[in-house]
Amino acid sequence: MRVLVTGASGFAGRHVLAALDAAGHEPVGYSGPGEDPRPLDLLDPENVRAAVAATAPDAVVHLAGQAFVPPSIAAPLATLAVNATGTAHVLEAVRAAGRPIRTLVISSAEVYGKQPPERMPLDESAPLQPENPYAASKVAAETYAAVWSRLYGLDVVIARPFNHIGPGQDARFVVPSFARQLAEIAAGAPARLAVGNLEAERDFLDVRDVAGAYVALLANGRTGGVYNVCSGRAVAIREVLRQLITIAHVPVEVRDDPERLRPSDIPVPCGDASKLRAETGWAPSFTLAASLRDIYADARERVAAVRL
Repeated sequence: MRVLVTGASGFAGRHVLAALDAAGHEPVGYSGPGEDPRPLDLLDPENVRAAVAATAPDAVVHLAGQAFVPPSIAAPLATLAVNATGTAHVLEAVRAAGRPIRTLVISSAEVYGKQPPERMPLDESAPLQPENPYAASKVAAETYAAVWSRLYGLDVVIARPFNHIGPGQDARFVVPSFARQLAEIAAGAPARLAVGNLEAERDFLDVRDVAGAYVALLANGRTGGVYNVCSGRAVAIREVLRQLITIAHVPVEVRDDPERLRPSDIPVPCGDASKLRAETGWAPSFTLAASLRDIYADARERVAAVRL
């Protein structure tokens, strides 16, 4: 199966390309203007249409977009344009192809917002209560996807990944930020580590397992279906930090940093991936400990490369 992947040079995109290749598919990656391997401007509908026409894919994995909450708070309209309107442009390009193309739209568990503890773990029937512009943009993107599927008959599947981690993730995110700071300390930097809210809990899943879930959904997801992609277990940020410090084996002074606190920090999101498991046969392969070891090893390599 020939698969067009938007956002291919991003954190998840690189792993999705590898997972598709390993599964025997033919991935064709597109990324933002000026990036490798191919330029794609989500805000230019003709450019998106040309990419789909040139690739002639059997399927599309739409990963591209603004993927970080703080910038969405600073620039909400830009985030809405890229994540929502950009998704509509992809859907329209698929529709213009005039033939069946399975389209996997990647949303986010941020769409659930704050939910009562008794609802945990969250399944796909939980109400959508976005708490920030990023989450709102993903709700809009999902709505476009659902409408295009019902109205125009597109073969669309929606994935709602929870927090995914792994080697290669941007250090603006909490886990690679910890790993990067610890790697710098191990390389001789002052033994001080800046943190935000350590009491928050997250449902962490290795990005390589996330990529595997996307490949499984391309093969077995139901048209119009929405699927959580998650581990099903909430872990406190404090526990993640404790494990990373143990892995790094360096003395460190942990300091609160107000700049790292989100205006809207969801306290305990935990997902239920039963639907994904039952309908596709997917199951995660990486433990949290294994993911953290790989993340720290990646951070050490990056710090060493900078210091050369």
